[in-house]
Amino acid sequence: MCEQDVFTPELLGSIERELERHVDAAQYAPNLQSAVRHALLGGGKRLRPVLAVRCAEAVGGTGSDALAAGAAVEMVHAFSLVHDDLPALDNDLVRRGRPTVHVAFGEAMAILAGDALLALAFQSASSTRQCADAVLRSVASATAQMINGQVLDTLGGHAAELSPLQQLHSIHTQKTGALIRCACTVGAIAGGANKAQLHSITSWGETIGLMFQAVDDLLDVTQSAEHVGKAVGKDQDAGKMTYPAVLGVDATRAEIERLRRAAIDALAAFGTPADSLRLLTEYLAGRTR
Repeated sequence: MCEQDVFTPELLGSIERELERHVDAAQYAPNLQSAVRHALLGGGKRLRPVLAVRCAEAVGGTGSDALAAGAAVEMVHAFSLVHDDLPALDNDLVRRGRPTVHVAFGEAMAILAGDALLALAFQSASSTRQCADAVLRSVASATAQMINGQVLDTLGGHAAELSPLQQLHSIHTQKTGALIRCACTVGAIAGGANKAQLHSITSWGETIGLMFQAVDDLLDVTQSAEHVGKAVGKDQDAGKMTYPAVLGVDATRAEIERLRRAAIDALAAFGTPADSLRLLTEYLAGRTR
């Protein structure tokens, strides 16, 4: 099994059609519709919906069971990027190699497009075939955690007794990790996971969420903007709390490896049905190579 066996054209096509279906059904003004499409349908790996689908399959469900849930998490992710890129926050001009929404459509429209994406996310979550209430609660909780993590990262607010490493963990468990963990959890829920399966999948999602951010932080200081698809070095210049800033580059690489092993261990009970999740673990850990 290789990366292409996880991110298959068939799966990616299904995800795109699910996202487009929700956008097309929205009764939005044409200019808002265009901004939402730019934000949501402008490329990207579709990691979060892929995670949802593969987690559903790992617990014995089908990929189609989790498409609506995965699309919901992707919409929340897109909303967070649109607002994160705004001048009041990170003031990024490029996202996935394209102008950010506020550059292409203006700041006011970017704010409203983010709001519209969040509304679409909850509509999508509520349309999950089974356990829609549980999926909706998980998406709502993860969205709140993500926003709280963004506040901690951008505006501060940590308890005074927390060490820098504890603060870093608090930020990234919420800011980035919450949506990745949620994608895994809602996929497992939509796939009919039992309690033990849901616990293991959520543990795996928690671990890869932290690993994903550690890798992102490392890319920010070791790779070019062309490689990453967005501006690099801005977190360091802004004095933000990142893994390399707190641990150093070598220790960050070691932490990524520790998290990779922990993620693989979390899948031990699943056997071959979780091979795609093991491959995803290796893929996410290896993005710096």
